[in-house]
Amino acid sequence: MFPKAFLNVLNECLTRCFHIGADGRQVAWCITMTTVYDVPADIFNPALALAMADQKAVSMPDWGQYVKTAVDRERPPTQENWWHLRTAAILRKVARSGPVGVTQLAQAFGGKKDNGVMPNTPGVASRHIIRTALQQLEDAGLVEQVYLKSVQLYEKDDYGEFVYVKDEYGNDQKVPMKDEKGNLVKQDLYSGRGITAAGQKLVDNVAHSVRGEAEEQYPGLEKY
Repeated sequence: MFPKAFLNVLNECLTRCFHIGADGRQVAWCITMTTVYDVPADIFNPALALAMADQKAVSMPDWGQYVKTAVDRERPPTQENWWHLRTAAILRKVARSGPVGVTQLAQAFGGKKDNGVMPNTPGVASRHIIRTALQQLEDAGLVEQVYLKSVQLYEKDDYGEFVYVKDEYGNDQKVPMKDEKGNLVKQDLYSGRGITAAGQKLVDNVAHSVRGEAEEQYPGLEKY
C-alpha cells in the first residue's frame, strides 16, 4: 500500500485519479492529467490572462490603446486587460493547433466585415497585434519558431529578376548567391510558431487550476 502522505500529495497535484486495484495486493492508480484540451476557452482564457500579466515580456505597447483588433471591428477594445486576454487566446491557439503562422491566427480571430447593403465579407484580425504578441511570447520563452527547411538564395539584378548563366549544355541556370568567403547563402524557412516545454507547462497548470470551476459550469466534463 502507498503511504497516506503520498496519497494526499497525489490527490493535490493531480487532477483526476481513480482507484482501479481495490481487490489487488497493491493499490493501483489510473492518472489523467488536465490539459489545455479539457477546459473551455471562456473559462481558460481569463485565467491564462492573469498568468500573462505576471510575464515581464508580455505588456501592451504604447499604441495598444488606439488600435482596433480587426478590420470588422468599429471601435478599440474596452477591457483594460485586453492585451493579456488576446495574448492568452493566441497562446491557447498555438498550444492546440501549433505550429501556426500569423495568417492562420488572423483568420481565426477575424469575423465578418459589414459592407452595408452589399454581402458581408470575411474580416481578418490585425496581423500587427498578433505578430507583436507572438514576439512577446517568444521573448518570454513560451513559444518558438518551428524549423521547416533551408532554401538556396539566387542572385538578382537591379530590377529584381534572377541572373542566369549558360551551363555546358547551353541551358539557362540561376546563379547561386554566395557570401564573401564563397559559401552558398541559404535561408531558413519556418512552418510557424509552436509551444515550448515552458509554455506547455504553463497552459496545463492553468487548465488544472480552473478544472473545478469548469466542471461546475459544465457538469458533463467530469467524465472526460
